[in-house]
Amino acid sequence: MSTYYFVIVGHNDNPIFEKEFSTVNKEQRKEDHRHLNQFIAHAALDLVDEHKWKTANMQLKSIDRFNQWFVSAFITASQIRFIIVHDNKNDEGIKNFFNEMYDTYIKHSMNAFYRINTPIKSPMFEKKSEIFGQNQSNDTEK
Repeated sequence: MSTYYFVIVGHNDNPIFEKEFSTVNKEQRKEDHRHLNQFIAHAALDLVDEHKWKTANMQLKSIDRFNQWFVSAFITASQIRFIIVHDNKNDEGIKNFFNEMYDTYIKHSMNAFYRINTPIKSPMFEKKSEIFGQNQSNDTEK
């Protein structure tokens, strides 16, 4: 059983996109951790900003931990932050997910009708995030 909460955070600490992935069926989930995940991701923003100056890597592995939850981050070239709150260590799967989502984000941001740093409301973007998220959470189960 794995749970992942993914959020793209803009320049003003504003959420641009968020998605939750789980290997547990929605009927089997007894409690919703969405608010807790949002709190953990928001609390980790300062650590993300601190760590991004310490390394040249875009991928920041497990920068924070809250109880059983880990926080991993990815910083884009334009300083947009991708954050995942997860309950299992899966560095390779998360790295692949971040790379796929970065590629998708770049393509989406090149759209002439999209204004940078505004919420992403594209059904195709959401569908791709769901596919990539399910792929990386399935890698954990193997």
